[in-house]
Amino acid sequence: MNIKKIGLTALAGALVSVSANAAELSVTGGASIGFSGEEQTTKGNGWTMNDGITFAASAEMDNGWTVSTSMLIDSSDGGANDIIDNRSLTIDMGDSGTFTFNGDGGSASTALMDDTTPTAGEEAWDDVTGATAHSYAVASGNNDWMQYTNSSIMDGVTIKLDYVPSNAGSDVESSTAGSITYTGIDGLTIGAGMGEDNGTAATSIDVSAFNVTYAMDAFTVGWSTYEEDTNASSGDVTLTAMGVSYAVNDDLSLSLNQATHEIQGSSDQDSFGISASLVMGSMTLSANHNSVENVGGTSGTDRSGYALGLSFAF
Repeated sequence: MNIKKIGLTALAGALVSVSANAAELSVTGGASIGFSGEEQTTKGNGWTMNDGITFAASAEMDNGWTVSTSMLIDSSDGGANDIIDNRSLTIDMGDSGTFTFNGDGGSASTALMDDTTPTAGEEAWDDVTGATAHSYAVASGNNDWMQYTNSSIMDGVTIKLDYVPSNAGSDVESSTAGSITYTGIDGLTIGAGMGEDNGTAATSIDVSAFNVTYAMDAFTVGWSTYEEDTNASSGDVTLTAMGVSYAVNDDLSLSLNQATHEIQGSSDQDSFGISASLVMGSMTLSANHNSVENVGGTSGTDRSGYALGLSFAF
């Protein structure tokens, strides 16, 4: 009998047990039911349902760093099986910043800046089929991409750097993005970002964004611009958006939003939306109605859409 081997095996098992006990584990979830509709188009079944459960674990290392992982189990509308989504591994290095590896899902810093105007629901150009929308699209799906975040360089300043490697598919080149956000003045948020989206073999897109939001008492106002400059003969898009939201009380919020997409070689797409949300404990009721002129840059194609939602958090 190999006593030494048995002893080492027992020690390894004890170390694994201690490590697991030291970790903080959490489970959160949510579910929602929605109904949406549009005019002048075949919408199909307007009812939708979404649900998801997030499993997370974190532990502090001997050097003071905190390592955490998170995984979302959800199901897509019409999908046959539950899927594992939004998988990530995060290493918090304190003043040295935070490194996140996204195995699936996640959002690049520039993608989150496509329209930052305050809203109680959706952006003005959403919920209308064919309406031009945009984002830094490469950081989504199973791309195994990285993000570095640091908020310790200067008070009120946060920087984010994103790197999406090339793969054997259509991403023949890597894509990069970065953003900087300033929140050093009470109620004021200023953000700027830029990146290069090489998500397709034939086209690369230079992306730039700038936004300002200011909250004063119950009102929040914001202005946002987002530009896509492609190396193709056409396809450049510039978004300019404005919005204002009003918190009637701690539970009820209303908002008005307006956006214009300048589309190269096409008519400008103009959008206007109104949204409302009511929070009652863990339940949220939401509603929005959006009107879009020159949908997708097609002159004379005007359409409106609406959405109602009921969501639960647990």
